[in-house]
Amino acid sequence: MFVSEKEIEIRYAETDQMGVVYHANYLVWMEIGRTSLIQDLGFTYAGLESEGYLSPVIDLSIQYKAAMRYGQKATVRTWVESHGKLRSVYGYEILHEDGTVAATATSEHILVKKDSFRPVSLRKIDPKWDAKYTEIQRAAD
Repeated sequence: MFVSEKEIEIRYAETDQMGVVYHANYLVWMEIGRTSLIQDLGFTYAGLESEGYLSPVIDLSIQYKAAMRYGQKATVRTWVESHGKLRSVYGYEILHEDGTVAATATSEHILVKKDSFRPVSLRKIDPKWDAKYTEIQRAAD
């Protein structure tokens, strides 16, 4: 299974009044992780958008395990959990510097035409990208 890792320096603006990272910031970090994974594989989400396609989130699940705070560094680990004809599910672990799991998550995405929001298969848009996701998906293990 291919796993992309991206380090995030936690900024003060990402914390709440308790000094803990505000829960919605984990979603931003997951987006950073997906973008990093895609780039590590040699593709770009911006390129997909420029071709007239979007990949909206249709489902999201996150479990918070251990609070993170300002001044710490988080590592976002991202992989392709499963990849099918129309849906891709990404898996995530967000880790403290010592390896403690701060959160785990999955996000499910579809690929749609920007102008109509009609679903389209990645295989039709970019067969190499589709093949790479099929190859590295965790579900294939």
